[in-house]
Amino acid sequence: MSDLRDTITDEFQYTVENLLVRNKSILDQLTKYQDSCARVNRTIVKAVTHCGCIQINSQKQKYPEDDSDLSLEDLKLLMDDHLDGKLCDNCRDFIEKEMGRNLFYLASLCNTLDLNIYDILIKELDRIQMLGKFTLR
Repeated sequence: MSDLRDTITDEFQYTVENLLVRNKSILDQLTKYQDSCARVNRTIVKAVTHCGCIQINSQKQKYPEDDSDLSLEDLKLLMDDHLDGKLCDNCRDFIEKEMGRNLFYLASLCNTLDLNIYDILIKELDRIQMLGKFTLR
């Protein structure tokens, strides 16, 4: 299965390399990537404000007041994502489209900098698996 994933990420990155014409400059790629990040955020916000399929109910995270012997797993269960509801099919499609565009510009940056997305994913996976819960992101 690993070979298939490697092939898919390499094919995606290679395809981006062949399709990118107008935004070859790293400056263009950086601003397009930043814009695509903002568009992902905006599309998620629209799922809340225009569609209403999800709601954000935010409040201060509730940490235990005493120095109890909670494990990191117990603490993780106490943390709230502040999200209620489920994405409708329409909002899911829009968000996936914007995240795909974001991946496109990430791949273009990787190509320009001679980096491989698959290698980056593997290194980050190794890093977070090695650090485990101590990553605390």
